Amino acid sequence: MGLCTMSMNSENDSMGTFDTDSKFVKILLVLTAVFLIFAGPTYVSYLLSEVFNLNYLAAVTVGFSLFLVGLFLIYFLVKRKIIV
Repeated sequence: MGLCTMSMNSENDSMGTFDTDSKFVKILLVLTAVFLIFAGPTYVSYLLSEVFNLNYLAAVTVGFSLFLVGLFLIYFLVKRKIIV
């Protein structure tokens, strides 16, 4: 029984971490950040205001929020030295 709980604890510890060592994950994070920075304030705002008939100010606010999330993700990637 002690061996079983030990293996379960090590599995739980690894689930809480975010592995950025994989090239796929690095590329996915960079592409996500670029999409949020460029498409967030432009295309997403347009889609929300014109296609979904959301108030223009609300659409711009959502677009600006996505831009800030993208900048935060770029900051995270630079701090973790994924983007040099």
